[in-house]
Amino acid sequence: MFGLIGHSTSFEAARRKALELGFDHIAEGDLDVWCSAPPQLVEHVEVTSLTGKTIQGAYIDSCFVPEMLSRFKTARRKVLNAMELAQKKGINITALGGFTSIIFENFNLLKHQTIRSTTLEWERFTTGNTHTAWVISRQVEINAPLLGIDLSKARVAVVGATGDIGSAVCRWLTQRTGIKELLMVARQQQPLTDLREELGGGRILSLDEALPEADVVVWVASMPRTLEIDADRLQKPCLMIDGGYPKNLDSRVAGEGGVHVLKGGIVEFGSDIGWTMMEIAEMEKPQRQMFACFAEAILLEFEACHTNFSWGRNNITLEKMDFIGAASMRHGFTTLNLQGQLQAAAA
Repeated sequence: MFGLIGHSTSFEAARRKALELGFDHIAEGDLDVWCSAPPQLVEHVEVTSLTGKTIQGAYIDSCFVPEMLSRFKTARRKVLNAMELAQKKGINITALGGFTSIIFENFNLLKHQTIRSTTLEWERFTTGNTHTAWVISRQVEINAPLLGIDLSKARVAVVGATGDIGSAVCRWLTQRTGIKELLMVARQQQPLTDLREELGGGRILSLDEALPEADVVVWVASMPRTLEIDADRLQKPCLMIDGGYPKNLDSRVAGEGGVHVLKGGIVEFGSDIGWTMMEIAEMEKPQRQMFACFAEAILLEFEACHTNFSWGRNNITLEKMDFIGAASMRHGFTTLNLQGQLQAAAA
């Protein structure tokens, strides 16, 4: 069995969903009530691969909401409690979705392996970042040509280049796609210098310097609330892949014409899945679309690969991306692309 640990996009959205599910006592509570609420296994699903193999899964809501991010101990407790519940339910491999994986990485939850009487078995959990990195990389390869962007002549900026997903995307772009130049943007200088040395190239720039030069922008960093991007300063055409969370890059780009924003790290399954929880994530096709990190747990269960496939920072190799990418296609997932947007615009 696979598991998915997720959460709502906001406190209000969480309260609405709790009402729908019949958790009235939680739905009517204030944020402090939600801070003490335990995780809930809210849904069981069944998924059938293109190969014909059928597996079972479960969705666990951590009862975390983004408004809790400033409460360090609460955020940490929410994720660990949800992981404990997944293990107690006997789930073989569980993916951490949304902010749960960010909390796990940034708050170093590896130091907290024992939760009450349970010792967490790390091999039962994955961040899903390898599949996300592969999907974003493929979105660059597939969608740039649709806009007339020749990657062999293109400059590609990765914003958040030193993160787990960002560094993996940088490795793929430089070693697999033959891009003209990689532009690397991140907050801390030393990790950028180390990454450039590992890759044997690439330019380190600030965001303001990189955006006007980039034909493709891959955004995998937390986005400042005050950020607005002036489309007039961008290349035309420009492909912008929003691989961050939440996905709101399209609302930050001021201006129109020639700038195409695509939600990054999202995949679509070949048939409907009988769940309701993807509606929380505001997917266009909630019965088929999901975050690639969630899909990683499904793929690992299909492959009977029960291991913490994506774990720690900067451990994503091209070989692991090849493995999970091949599994993704074999079992019926496709990457989100611009084809529909472009056809609608041309009609």
